[in-house]
Amino acid sequence: MVTKVLSVGGSIIAPAEPDAAFLSEFCGMITDWLLSNSETRLILVAGGGGPARLYQNAYRTVAQGFTEAQRKAAGYETDEDTNNACDWLGIMATRLNAQLLKTAFGPLCRQDVVIDPTKVSDFTGRMLVAAGWKPGFSTDNDAVLLAERFGADTVVNLSNIEKVYTDDPRKNPDAKPLDTISWADFRKMVGDEWVPGKNCPFDPVASKKAEQLNLTVICAGGRNIPNIRAILDGREYIGTTIR
Repeated sequence: MVTKVLSVGGSIIAPAEPDAAFLSEFCGMITDWLLSNSETRLILVAGGGGPARLYQNAYRTVAQGFTEAQRKAAGYETDEDTNNACDWLGIMATRLNAQLLKTAFGPLCRQDVVIDPTKVSDFTGRMLVAAGWKPGFSTDNDAVLLAERFGADTVVNLSNIEKVYTDDPRKNPDAKPLDTISWADFRKMVGDEWVPGKNCPFDPVASKKAEQLNLTVICAGGRNIPNIRAILDGREYIGTTIR
């Protein structure tokens, strides 16, 4: 049984609120693909998206108003404490998004949403849906750990960008899209540090682990349904391949 892993960015599932029109089209395509590929199973890992950032920003605003004594009493004395608190808020948003995906796929996904990729035993259906695990990284890292656990050689990372660029195209008009990039060069771009809510093509922690595992990661636009199908089918696609 071949296993494929999709890391579905929260900005695709719920940019501000759940995008029901997109989810209907996406879930329909995935269902058709599974029915057409009886020897393949699929792992979907849901990100937090707009709701995660909404709650994280609200918390940061509240925390900024704390006095030093209040911060100490609340247990948030360092930046690491604050980042952990924000991570947990983001994790809870991923779990809500994941539950929405699981519910949408009905009996194709028989198991509960996976919240710890190191403890899941096996599939009991054609699909597994996972969410955030713990602070310190994004759901991209959960996708990598699940790929390792179930022998997948590729993680498809779906977000609101179609390709990785040499720089942030919103800030640098000379930034160029890339078809392929090595792990060494990609990791120079994204660095090694994870910050809750960080906006980058693939989580730095996940990137380090993926390189160690010799995984291939495909970064592609999450709203281009025919292109996602092409990736699943092994056909030519629009995106950036990191290997």
